Amino acid sequence: MKMKKRVTGIGGIFFKVENPDQTKQWYAKHLGLQVDNYGTAFEWRSSNDPSKKGFSQWSPMKDDTSYFNPSKKDFMVNFRVENLEVLVEELKKEGVQILDEIETFEYGKFVHILDPDGHSIELWEPNDSVYDQIVVARTVS
Repeated sequence: MKMKKRVTGIGGIFFKVENPDQTKQWYAKHLGLQVDNYGTAFEWRSSNDPSKKGFSQWSPMKDDTSYFNPSKKDFMVNFRVENLEVLVEELKKEGVQILDEIETFEYGKFVHILDPDGHSIELWEPNDSVYDQIVVARTVS
């Protein structure tokens, strides 16, 4: 089955820094981001249904994090997707390297893939209503 939609938006950007707390405080002071232990969640509205909230996460992480492995790159992009199980099956057929099994949490499902340049890419099928309940720091327009 060919999917109509795969990626529906940016779910987040994660990047390595020497001192995540210092970096978060710099962004809070100079750019007005509301930050918590993880960074901030940018809250936005769906263009198809403005009553629905969506989120994109911004997270500086310690430079020795293993979360991006096997990638040695300094950043990882998270893409919001529809129907992660079907997408993973399509990606397998297309020869995309799937790095782990789908993990399910109350706020969504996740899996990691590797792009041809060695970047770890996180795919997220979000449950925005639950995420909305647990996110602490949010930066809104």
